[in-house]
Amino acid sequence: MGRRPLFLVNLAGYSVSSLLGAFAPDLTSLVVLRVVAGLFLGAELPLVDTYVSELLPGAVRGRFVALAYTLGFCGAPVAALLGGRLVAGRDLLIDGWRWLLVLGGAGAALVWVLRRSLPESPRWLSTQGRHAEADRIVAGVERAAGPASQALPAPQRPDGAPEPAAAAAPVRDLFRPPHRRTTVMLWIFQVLQTVGYYGFGSLAPLVLMAKGHDVVDSLTYTALSFLGYPVGSAVSVLFIERIERRTLIIASAAAIAVCGLAFGTAASSAAIVTAGILMTLTQNVFSNAFHVYQAELFPTALRGSAVGIAYSLSRLTGGVLPFVGVAVLDAFGPTGLFAGCAALMALLCVDVAVYGPRTTGRALESVREPAAG
Repeated sequence: MGRRPLFLVNLAGYSVSSLLGAFAPDLTSLVVLRVVAGLFLGAELPLVDTYVSELLPGAVRGRFVALAYTLGFCGAPVAALLGGRLVAGRDLLIDGWRWLLVLGGAGAALVWVLRRSLPESPRWLSTQGRHAEADRIVAGVERAAGPASQALPAPQRPDGAPEPAAAAAPVRDLFRPPHRRTTVMLWIFQVLQTVGYYGFGSLAPLVLMAKGHDVVDSLTYTALSFLGYPVGSAVSVLFIERIERRTLIIASAAAIAVCGLAFGTAASSAAIVTAGILMTLTQNVFSNAFHVYQAELFPTALRGSAVGIAYSLSRLTGGVLPFVGVAVLDAFGPTGLFAGCAALMALLCVDVAVYGPRTTGRALESVREPAAG
């Protein structure tokens, strides 16, 4: 269908299902509508990663994506404050949680209007043989750059040969050379990264309660720890183009493991909050780096499918994680839980170090080839 049409269909589906959920007459209807909204929401991040990576040049791709995610994470505390204010009360004779869904659906509708002005990805158009449309979009970008822009040469592959037209590739090509190794690497990565990123957010209150803290203190410490999310996302903007993406992912994953162990063994409230903030901070350096990285690994004809399938594995793991995590916490305690998480993050580092290609600053067409130096 293309990137732009799916952008519009996806957000329209989320907006409509959220608004309908606000008027759900019973619990069953609400759950069904939230599941439908979740289907559209789950498609959002792979779409964003794919689309943005195809429109931005390699020299600034990481920084712009990190900035976009930073703005998104600034919305998280706003949503939390609105939830705390609205969910349990009634406003204008309507349950507060219904207003929350109305705001979410209306906000999505507003963004849908803004997205109508987005161009289609020229790279995707080229894979469909629609070269004239792709040329018009690129020419429009050049004109928008202003009078200082100069005529640019035709795009060339690193070996000097013109970029060939490519038809939409079947998904099975992911399991053929030269993509098979990268596909396996990314699948393993997505399963393991879910433990390090989402494990903390979903299990931190339970870990603190297992340490003897009451529910109120546990939620308070967790909320303070979450301050690291927007800060870490902003910090990633400073480094994401200066450090090779693969290296940044490995370093931040190792930091997550260390901070997790510190959180699991911390006793005082100050140590708990400090370790929690450092962990969430490093998590979003890691998150922004891998969102850029995964979209750079495959050619245009496979990019959307490759990112979507790999990311769905992380969502599947995220659904199973709380059940496994609670069992591990019960059997081995907080230290055992975070030691297990640290071991899995160590495996992730090995996976990326051995099988992950370098991508920073490189044209998307060249990532599959050996990096110079």
